[in-house]
Amino acid sequence: MDNVNVLIVEDTPEESNALIKTLKSNNYNIVEVATTFKDALQAFYRNKVDIVVIDIFLNGNPDGISFAETISLNPKDSKPFVFLTSSTDRNIFERAKLTQPFSYLMKPFNELEILYALEMALEKFYAQADAFLGDEENTIISDEYLFIKKGKSLKKVLITDIIYIEVEEKYCNIITENEKFVILISLTKILKLLDPSVFSRTHRNYIVNMLKIVEIVPTDNLIILSGNHKAVLSDTYKDILKKLRTLK
Repeated sequence: MDNVNVLIVEDTPEESNALIKTLKSNNYNIVEVATTFKDALQAFYRNKVDIVVIDIFLNGNPDGISFAETISLNPKDSKPFVFLTSSTDRNIFERAKLTQPFSYLMKPFNELEILYALEMALEKFYAQADAFLGDEENTIISDEYLFIKKGKSLKKVLITDIIYIEVEEKYCNIITENEKFVILISLTKILKLLDPSVFSRTHRNYIVNMLKIVEIVPTDNLIILSGNHKAVLSDTYKDILKKLRTLK
């Protein structure tokens, strides 16, 4: 599990320090602080960035908008971003709006305001065909990660780190090596969003990561997974054995 990676584009130390303090105290990871357009681009492509907070004016020029325009050119590389500015110029707002930011906040920022803005930006960004918002809108699933709401922040869980998923009434328990997450989503729904070559259903209450299987004991209807986790293998789903390469 990782914290959500935030790139800050801000040229005023007092402002960036306040942002860093707020975000770190809410379990966000600051990958870098950039103070110029050039530095921001280099930082964006140098780091694994999940979301960007951008000050519109850098050294007196609206380079924050230029930066947003640049990272939005290639949809494959784009990431959600929010603007944070003290500018009240309507023309600047109109130009910034064309970049389709996920939020536009005025300085000085309010802690809850910035936290809500980041959460909503991630939700909106992944609210596409390859994503799912849980019934309580607290979980976002993208191709590589689950963003799971915990407290005031979102936790980033690499999908390949999931060992197995177990259903418990209306909830799914997502088990990784170090942590358990509980989300409100049906097993059937989450299975549709996972790679079928990696995740398989082994029981009406279990989905396992095939890459985490250590041993299968068909006679005991038992699957042993990494970390000594165990899952049930029912007769209905014993076709899973056909997916595994075996030596005879």
